[in-house]
Amino acid sequence: MSNIAFKTKDKKTNQFKDIFKKKALMPYITAGDPDLNTTKEIILTLDKSGADIIELGIPFSDPLADGPIIQAAALRSLDAGTSLAKIFEMLVSIKDQVNCPYLLMGYYNPILNYGKEKFIRDAKEAGVSGVIIPDLPYDQDIEFYNCLLDNNIFPILMLTPVTTEERIKKIVELSHGFIYCVSLLGTTGTDSSALVDVGKYLNKIRKYTNIPLALGFGIDGPEKVKEIINESDGIIIGSALVKIIEKYGKSKDLLYSIEAFIREIKTVM
Repeated sequence: MSNIAFKTKDKKTNQFKDIFKKKALMPYITAGDPDLNTTKEIILTLDKSGADIIELGIPFSDPLADGPIIQAAALRSLDAGTSLAKIFEMLVSIKDQVNCPYLLMGYYNPILNYGKEKFIRDAKEAGVSGVIIPDLPYDQDIEFYNCLLDNNIFPILMLTPVTTEERIKKIVELSHGFIYCVSLLGTTGTDSSALVDVGKYLNKIRKYTNIPLALGFGIDGPEKVKEIINESDGIIIGSALVKIIEKYGKSKDLLYSIEAFIREIKTVM
């Protein structure tokens, strides 16, 4: 563990605070699935359809937290030639057209390979508001997290149902924007029946913080959203959306289907 102190940036700068005055919908897609030109159109469609924050996955060949649906999306993206540099280039081209904030979710290895300073510089230039790194605990590269904050890019930290109370206290203290709460024991796209007791889980976290709590993993459609939306401040939907992208690919029905899905979710929030 590093002995560098984690910065506690003034939380008044929270760029998500207005978003969480209502329930927030955060769709996840894998960048470059099926290709980056289509990803660009999907982002614009999500934005106009009511997404509050867009989560954009960085494709990686060994995604530890992702189930088979998102793993397959990552492979399709890599096969299409997606790279971090091309993702940033695509985001720069549309950042002035997107109203809602967007985050990058990716694993530490591709960031290290790209270069941490270059990653932060290019993410800032591309208008990225936050970064989620599932395999980088808050206490393993504090200097990197602090550099993100210095560039007004929030490191979004994660909690799981098995996070100890000692670590919950520390993570909520250091969190900015919102906390990503994994809602099941497993990877993304797991059987939705395996969701934990959401109310009990989030109440355990809320004993220590007022920061918004967003649930992700295993939320696959309107019925599941209706069950949990009163307990959480926001939801993250990934695999269900990625399945739509897999089904329609580059066909003319893709964007219509995505828009219909997002609007249906919003009606129950």
